[in-house]
Amino acid sequence: MTSSYIRQAFLDFFKSKGHVIVPSAPIVIKNDPTLMFTNAGMNQFKDYFLGNKQAPYKRVADTQKCLRVSGKHNDLEEVGVDTYHHTMFEMLGNWSFGDYFKPEAIAWSWELLTEVYKIDKDRLYVTVFEGDKKEGLPKDDEAFNEWKKHITEDRILMGNKKDNFWEMGDTGPCGPSTEIHYDGRSDEERKAVDGKTLVNADNPQVIEIWNNVFIQFNRLKDGSLEPLPQKHVDTGMGFERLVRVLQNKQSNYDTDVFTGTINAIEKITASPNPSKGGELGNNSSKRSIALRVIADHIRAISFTIADGQLPSNNGAGYVIRRILRRAVRYYYSYLDYKQPLLFQLVDIISKQFENVFPELSQQKDFVTKVIKEEEDAFLRTLEKGLKNIETIVAASSVSSGKTISGKEAFELYDTYGFPLDLTKLIASENSLSVDEAGFEAEMQQQKQRSRAATAIDTEDWVIVNDEVAQSEFVGYDSLEAKTKIAKYRKVKAKGKEQYQIVLEATPFYAESGGQVGDTGSLSPTLSFGEGVKILDTKKENNLIIHFTEALPNDVNAEILAKVDVEKRKSTAAHHSATHLLHAALRNVLGNHVQQKGSLVNAEHLRFDFSHFAKMTDEEIAKVEAIVNEKIRENIPVIIKQMPKEEALKLGAMALFGEKYGDIVRVVIIDPSYSVELCGGTHVGATGGLGFFKIKLETSVAAGVRRIEAVAGKAAENLIQQQFQQLASVREALKNPKDVLKAIETLSTENTELKKQIESFESKQLQSVKEALLQKVQTINGISFIGEQVEVNNADALKQLCFGLKPQLAGYVVALVSNISGKASVAIMIDDKIAADKNLDAGKIIKQNIAPLIKGGGGGQKTLASAGGQDASNLRKVIEVVKDLL
Repeated sequence: MTSSYIRQAFLDFFKSKGHVIVPSAPIVIKNDPTLMFTNAGMNQFKDYFLGNKQAPYKRVADTQKCLRVSGKHNDLEEVGVDTYHHTMFEMLGNWSFGDYFKPEAIAWSWELLTEVYKIDKDRLYVTVFEGDKKEGLPKDDEAFNEWKKHITEDRILMGNKKDNFWEMGDTGPCGPSTEIHYDGRSDEERKAVDGKTLVNADNPQVIEIWNNVFIQFNRLKDGSLEPLPQKHVDTGMGFERLVRVLQNKQSNYDTDVFTGTINAIEKITASPNPSKGGELGNNSSKRSIALRVIADHIRAISFTIADGQLPSNNGAGYVIRRILRRAVRYYYSYLDYKQPLLFQLVDIISKQFENVFPELSQQKDFVTKVIKEEEDAFLRTLEKGLKNIETIVAASSVSSGKTISGKEAFELYDTYGFPLDLTKLIASENSLSVDEAGFEAEMQQQKQRSRAATAIDTEDWVIVNDEVAQSEFVGYDSLEAKTKIAKYRKVKAKGKEQYQIVLEATPFYAESGGQVGDTGSLSPTLSFGEGVKILDTKKENNLIIHFTEALPNDVNAEILAKVDVEKRKSTAAHHSATHLLHAALRNVLGNHVQQKGSLVNAEHLRFDFSHFAKMTDEEIAKVEAIVNEKIRENIPVIIKQMPKEEALKLGAMALFGEKYGDIVRVVIIDPSYSVELCGGTHVGATGGLGFFKIKLETSVAAGVRRIEAVAGKAAENLIQQQFQQLASVREALKNPKDVLKAIETLSTENTELKKQIESFESKQLQSVKEALLQKVQTINGISFIGEQVEVNNADALKQLCFGLKPQLAGYVVALVSNISGKASVAIMIDDKIAADKNLDAGKIIKQNIAPLIKGGGGGQKTLASAGGQDASNLRKVIEVVKDLL
């Protein structure tokens, strides 16, 4: 039974039960401040459970791409070490939104597992919620009685709140769950130990395969529970675990979900399976772990990039970079493969999933190039890290403790991507230990800092009008609306209090699709009372939330919601400009260009796109010319609502990583030029942009370029500023006829003058050097020069040292200078003297000199320098060095 068959059988089964099969949502989460990635099958249906949106279907089923490496689901360091943890995984799910409940969900679970998949009933156990007296929650007798129709009572086990009560978060929808567990041990092991004693006991062979959650309560901030008006079913079955069970394997990695990738890794790296033909899954060798790590991580990396999340140094991008670097360090260290590997596996993954997650195969070349550039960059960093650890090992070897400190181990982890086990391995090879407790303390400090930076205290919603489920957006047609507050809540972040308000109807555009949220005001429609400023507008799932620092005086009164008109107009102009720009880039550079991100506000636009070379000046000029030609044509910007399939037939461009509904909004600027799916606001015709100008073209990530540009009023301001600068330059140059020629002449004269100054300085240094050679003192057999000299810059002190070196033997040189009131110091020591006398110029600078001049510095053992704010102790600096001799 292949993994493809198993997946399709699940979808076909629930289709036969009246479920609509929906596609996976992108793995990258947008419009939900509580999540970076889709980490459970229910994420894309969150709005339905919260009541923010009406579900289009009562029953759906899907397979969802999920990623769990952040937040409470942080298993990264366990992935590959054991047989069942993964970064990316598939979650098979069936869902009921106020339709069927426990009887149907339980019966269908049993039918699919035992009649379709033919799993041995004797190997299955189920758990139901035992109740919780503190919460006032009774035992889930309904689920218990339903299970008795299908399985013997001794296989129905009671589960506590931790295992059998699901909650979306600290607040929100929740309810009891029933889990199905599979005992994969041998018959002999099953006879020796009863399987029910191993359920939820972390036994790697007695595993949960399916969880049916019955959402029937809402958790309030004070911890109390209230019944939901509609009850829902939310199920999740780990695809990889299910395949393992049905293919009778002891490890997920021995299934055909992973074996194709693992075989490719073995072939590329010439690294045969360490189990020599046996199963890889339970082999604990470093090479086996490396194969599992790489086979897992390449899926997560590939699909997140395909869904629009590029590796970066912060947020979700940093999570992906960490996963990629973990894979690199495993093949580098344990497969002895010193060149990029991961990018060679993208083709295999894209073919494996092209019929279920086609977005990767559609962007295979782009994803491949991004991964290769990331690998190249990290391999260079890894080499630096190995050199760094050599220095640490050398220092630790001579210390009395023979220990690499926790701080050093954490720096290797945080800066160079070294896992603790790699640092421990290198340490053990050098008869050293690692302060693991210190490392863990540093790790906890970092986690606490991260949590503190993002901590938000959110109170419960205060309902003003309970008939409003979601806010109606009217801002496409009007920039003001008479409305009322539907609900509000207080939030506190970083010690600052704000309010979040949901209106019955709103003209305010909520930040999405790269376009910033509107600002404006809420004013009472009657003459009395003060209004409040809307500072920002964002989406949280499907809610439009308005941010204010205060509430209107009367939260029940009618109010006038008014958008900042000028800001909206400038923002809309820049949004329309991104559509013109996108089409022009594809025209000039080729159809491989795809939007990879954007920012649209009143001041400018920022547009990221896939392209692997810096644009030439000629290409930039062509793009600008095309956009401005379209502006002059004053083409109507036509916006239509239509079914997604119809829009795609029109040639509409959809962005990878975006979740679109069945009905989409299409922005058309000449059907032969630009047709895009877009929810943003736009001008009525391209002439409203006035003029378009590119300010900057640069690289933003591997395989991604960025253009910053302006249109409309912002473009007018830019041109005005440029002309003013040019006028100032003309005036400074005494108004020459040819400004460029005047600048070239000035540059030539400047170059000549610099050469003359350098010549004068060289002659001056030669004179100073000869004078210094006349002042050599002999101290304990060492030739010592210690003098204060007059030079123009700190580098001149080093030049003097290098100039003195060939004419001295067995020397120590200490030169100091007062340069514009600041202290500069250079110390040079002969190699033999440094070794014989145990002198280190770098240490002398840091320990003896820097405090005297209130500064800092460092360098090598034989040459070091320093700078400081206090030049009054320069003679003392020379005496300190002299005393060391």
